[in-house]
Amino acid sequence: MASLLPPVIANYAGETRCVGVEVEFAGVPPQDVLAAITSLYGGEIEEAHMFEYRVTGTSLGSFKLELDSSQLQALGEALSSSEREPINETIEAFGLPLLSKAAEAFVPWEVVTDPIEINNLTKLLPLISSMQQAGALGTRHAVHFAFGLHLNPDVPDLSAETILRYLRAYFCLYDWIRAKEDINWTRTLSPYIRHFKNDYIRHILAPSYKPTIELLIDDYLAFNPTRNRSLDMLPLFAFIDENRVRDKVSDDRIKPRPTFHYRLPNCDIDNPNWNIDYPWSLWLQVEKLACNTLMLNQLCEKYLVNLDRLTASIDGQWLETLNTFMKSGENT
Repeated sequence: MASLLPPVIANYAGETRCVGVEVEFAGVPPQDVLAAITSLYGGEIEEAHMFEYRVTGTSLGSFKLELDSSQLQALGEALSSSEREPINETIEAFGLPLLSKAAEAFVPWEVVTDPIEINNLTKLLPLISSMQQAGALGTRHAVHFAFGLHLNPDVPDLSAETILRYLRAYFCLYDWIRAKEDINWTRTLSPYIRHFKNDYIRHILAPSYKPTIELLIDDYLAFNPTRNRSLDMLPLFAFIDENRVRDKVSDDRIKPRPTFHYRLPNCDIDNPNWNIDYPWSLWLQVEKLACNTLMLNQLCEKYLVNLDRLTASIDGQWLETLNTFMKSGENT
């Protein structure tokens, strides 16, 4: 377990850091996933409507299982409302299940956990294994399956200095993490996990950049007024200063919380050798580098030099540098 723990265990409130997990998948009926959750962790199943379920009172808190589409969620809520217009019983009996099946061909089901203490994260591994055995499909199964895994680790604290170190560490290691993840090309074509532009990366990595938290948020919003980043910082910044974020980004999907919203990983759930500990282990390299000030400063300096090379985006030299760095064991 020690190898799956970050250097800093406590969060900004002095409590054990937690991580929320979101797993997108297809190929397994919701009833089978719900049964797996209750079998492993106990709890009671609650059906909001045919596209959304909750399992409450489990040993790991609550789970949500939903078909991940706002349009379908709205339809499900309308159909389950006591105030809805009457609907033909034949359509309701046969049309709605067909609608659900059709939607599942393109829209992922998503398991969303409550924040789980990081030392308990491995307790989720049996659920992924159970879903694998049931035939769950992930990112690589079909061209249109641009499914992902989201990790939402608590931040250690809310200071600009700490958040800046994590951003710098992530930017420096991004090419290595992406290569290790072997990000599926369908996901790179989608807008959801776009990486940060070089102008912003240079801005953040500059040694002279020592922002207040207000300036850090303002600069982020100026360069990135969107949720569509591989490391989405809007939930964290909205937690720190919600009005500041809402003034620049009008999106009801932004939910304030004191976490990094790490969206890059594939969901390779149909690979029997994969589980969530793999993408988590890659994220831990960001955690370790962020806590190693000397090494972080050295790597930032090298990366800034690399960004100024004309062939930096095509020759893979920075990835080679990172491979050597990671093999050296210096990021420990």
